[in-house]
Amino acid sequence: MSEAHVELHPWSPGDLELLRRANTPELMNWVGGVENDEQVRARHERYLRLAREGRGLQFRITIPGHPEGVGMVGYWRHEWRGAPALETGWSVEAAYRGRGIAPAAVRLMLAEARAAGETLAVHAYPSVDNAASNAVCRKAGFTLLGEEDFEVGGGVLRTNDWVAELALHAP
Repeated sequence: MSEAHVELHPWSPGDLELLRRANTPELMNWVGGVENDEQVRARHERYLRLAREGRGLQFRITIPGHPEGVGMVGYWRHEWRGAPALETGWSVEAAYRGRGIAPAAVRLMLAEARAAGETLAVHAYPSVDNAASNAVCRKAGFTLLGEEDFEVGGGVLRTNDWVAELALHAP
């Protein structure tokens, strides 16, 4: 699916149900496991705070006929090897995978970050075993730096470290 058919909308209070729909073992096992409702609500509030506090942006991904959203993508400030950077993450509901929605959404998110004045490198950390998310990184123009151990939900995941330099992805 092209960027022309995928739209990003800033995360809003009404997006809690989208987050609940994404809280499935299929999606969440890659990032530490399914959350209880209190954890989902806390994550929803963190997403809302990102924009309020100027630390990043989270978006609802929509496609024609699905204004309620089919997934989410965002970026936030984090530290990488002692230096400031941005981290990104995304998910697309199972019924909408394989259509190119995630790579299109990630490319749009990079454009949104650039438009917001972000200049830091954007890192993605999919599990080395998550072929779909690693393919999204490739298709969205990220460069593979190598493998990293990444702390998620109290455990350690073996991940790939992908990076996109915002200045290098200008249209």
